[in-house]
Amino acid sequence: MHISVSTAGLFGALLALLAATAAAPAAIAADGHRIDLVNRKTLRVCADPANMPFSNDKGEGFEQRIAEIVADELKVPVEYTYFPQAVGFVRRTLFAKACDVIMGFAQGDELVLNTNAYYKSVYALLYKPGTGLDGVESLSDPRLKDKRIGIQGGLPPADIMAKEGLMGKARPYRMMVDRRYDSPAEEMISDIRKGEIDAGVLWGPIAGFFASKGGDALTVVPLLKESKESTRMSYRITFGVRQGEDDWKRQLNQIIRKRQGDFDAVLLKYGVPLVDEQDQLITAARK
Repeated sequence: MHISVSTAGLFGALLALLAATAAAPAAIAADGHRIDLVNRKTLRVCADPANMPFSNDKGEGFEQRIAEIVADELKVPVEYTYFPQAVGFVRRTLFAKACDVIMGFAQGDELVLNTNAYYKSVYALLYKPGTGLDGVESLSDPRLKDKRIGIQGGLPPADIMAKEGLMGKARPYRMMVDRRYDSPAEEMISDIRKGEIDAGVLWGPIAGFFASKGGDALTVVPLLKESKESTRMSYRITFGVRQGEDDWKRQLNQIIRKRQGDFDAVLLKYGVPLVDEQDQLITAARK
């Protein structure tokens, strides 16, 4: 999990964190106060043109469904600035003032000003049913010891796999790519279906969306049973805005509070594994 842990995004979500290369300073007024540069006549969204399930240039991503809900509350149309979520994404979009909000940004990074989280998701294990892994719920399960597992390097689950001795047969897949030309997550899922690898680990929103597309459905297991002392598997996802635009952040927070149930319904429809603050699965939209 966009890693936008966005993918998202992580994640969508973590990609936005890893993609930006420099922070452009917010404009400063003559009296030293930051200027709010938000366009109030349209909801200007920064998005990737080919990053499903988060966004694409056809408007099919769940972050775009969320943007429509926000725009409905603001009573304005949505306008997109598209740029690949690779190096320079934040700098070329939000910081260039071409748009005013990134719909999926992992909480806790100081590159942008985070709103409250509008969802929390978790990394997930995928495998083909009936191949000896039914019932596996953790990367520490002994049944995974001799398995070929797909993993994107540099992400939190890779640390746990290393601790569990699972990297010897692991197959690496790239993370930072231009999704207009390459889709490592879809490649991993295809390899699971073909039997070239036994399982894979992906950011939950990506796993949940693609596991039921392009072939027989795969089992998706949110990794909620990892040791609390180990690397964190779940991440809160926010809207990202420019530093100093606190009024805009507060306005978006109000919309999040009011429309949380509608956001949940969209996310669940796209197969996103949602968890609450106690890392318990959410199976129905909250009221």
